[in-house]
Amino acid sequence: MSRLRVGWILPASFALGLLLGLLPLPEWMQPLRPYWLALVLAYWVIEAPDNVGLGLAFVVGVVADLMYGGLLGEQALRLVIMTFLLQRFRTRLRFFPLSQQALAVGVLLLNDRIVATAIHFSLGLPLLPLAYWWAPLLGMLLWPPLFVLMDALRMGKRK
Repeated sequence: MSRLRVGWILPASFALGLLLGLLPLPEWMQPLRPYWLALVLAYWVIEAPDNVGLGLAFVVGVVADLMYGGLLGEQALRLVIMTFLLQRFRTRLRFFPLSQQALAVGVLLLNDRIVATAIHFSLGLPLLPLAYWWAPLLGMLLWPPLFVLMDALRMGKRK
């Protein structure tokens, strides 16, 4: 695999993750929006840890905070925590079957919701409605197809 191939796929995947977070959805679907940026970040931390780390997670999180108009630093903190946990357990996660990886990613997305709730609670901001707790489950279900798609893009077609 050439460096050029990873070179354009990495930023393009983060840009797509940011754009999917901005995609307008009907009101009833808002709670089910998966955290696309976290899913993309999880893929890159597991598959290309030399290219993605805590610094990139922080920068992407700040960019997401600016784009989404939320509390500055909230998504950066959430993504850094997720990246730290993924880096800590990367060697184990990498060799899990895809179904077990999906469970682990689902737990990480649930942990992300808990961190977001703790931030909102500590600052006295309104908490997310209960319906928003379904998004980690949807992210867990989307992990296998997203992983396969991104792996195919990263590795290219083999002959």
